[in-house]
Amino acid sequence: MKPLCYLLCFMSFFAPAMLYAKAEPQQQETQTYQDLETFANVLNLLEEHYVEEISPHEVINSAINGMLTSLDPHSSYMPPDHYKELQEETKGSFSGIGIEITIRDGVLTVVSPIEGTPAYRQGLQAGDQLIKINGQFTKDMTLMDAVKQLRGPRGQKVEISIHRQGIQGLQEISLLRDVIPLHSVKSFLLEPGLLYTRITNFQITTTRDFRKALQNARKEQALKGLILDLRGNPGGLLDQAVKIADIFLDQGIIVSTRGRDPEMDMIFDAHQGNRQDDFPMIILVNGGSASASEIVAGALQDHNRAMIVGTRTFGKGSVQTVIPLPNGAGLRMTTARYYTPSGQSIQATGITPDLVIPFADTNKKGSWAVREKDLPNHFTNTNGKKEKTATGENKQEKIRSKLAADNQLRSALFILKNLSK
Repeated sequence: MKPLCYLLCFMSFFAPAMLYAKAEPQQQETQTYQDLETFANVLNLLEEHYVEEISPHEVINSAINGMLTSLDPHSSYMPPDHYKELQEETKGSFSGIGIEITIRDGVLTVVSPIEGTPAYRQGLQAGDQLIKINGQFTKDMTLMDAVKQLRGPRGQKVEISIHRQGIQGLQEISLLRDVIPLHSVKSFLLEPGLLYTRITNFQITTTRDFRKALQNARKEQALKGLILDLRGNPGGLLDQAVKIADIFLDQGIIVSTRGRDPEMDMIFDAHQGNRQDDFPMIILVNGGSASASEIVAGALQDHNRAMIVGTRTFGKGSVQTVIPLPNGAGLRMTTARYYTPSGQSIQATGITPDLVIPFADTNKKGSWAVREKDLPNHFTNTNGKKEKTATGENKQEKIRSKLAADNQLRSALFILKNLSK
């Protein structure tokens, strides 16, 4: 009888919990309706008794944004005009100062300046905190509101106040909005057979442009090594990151995603036969390398296809899904975390380089990358032998100058030359 007693006692102890578990969803639904009723009552009281007349539309939009930002810094509600701007970012052009921003520890923070933009030229750096925009404190500003303040017609001035680690007080910076370049791939030969390629962000044409850069380099001569520069690359389109990594892998997982919804659980595999090159490869990263950049670096590191050089990456290991809404607005919602081929999440930890080399800022402007104006777009010149020679000498001088100013690139080239022997 003893076992039966134990069984009955076990069942009687857990029965209330089992019944409660079944009732819980219904209780949650009831609570949700009660909370929505409370929200409607508060809105009604504001409309009738607030000291000034309010716009219910603006208040509701603010409430939606507050709901999303309470979850994580990357989820947001985009009114129709913001949603349209997001679409333009990946396939058109827009005007602004050229920075990718996020909210870190409750503070509006620069992920990375975009190369060749006003923010880049003024020396803004990853990690800079935006305290004011046009005199307005950003403490309670949503991510999308901040983006709206920073963007606008070309030629208009934007005043920002930033706090930079290690510097006391605020730095006041004035910038003129400009058209933000959307050409994300730039490349040139550092030495015969050794190609430098920089991806500034991952857009709809990135893989196409990257393949074209490789083809143009091969027209000169066979490639013996590649430096892929992802420093300051804030990310972008997931599918483009997967396709870039796929160029250098022919088997195995590139990245996987896992969310609460099973539909968000996906595995992206390399395609057999895609890999065409076995040359040594180095990827440069830093604290401004985020999201899609970390996918590429993590995949090629885990598969031992590339050596990662630089400093620890940003650590954005979440996936956002953009959902269009009936009113023309959009909802950007975090739906999953992504994992490297080894199963590691880099959320808030980042990718640790195989060789850690801090950047030595010789010009004190935080400008560690090659500027767009210095990057040759082609390798031949048809304007005559004398001019061709001068142009070639000019290119070599620019390369020498950039190598002298960029210790990370210089170290990567030294390693690559030894690996390619």
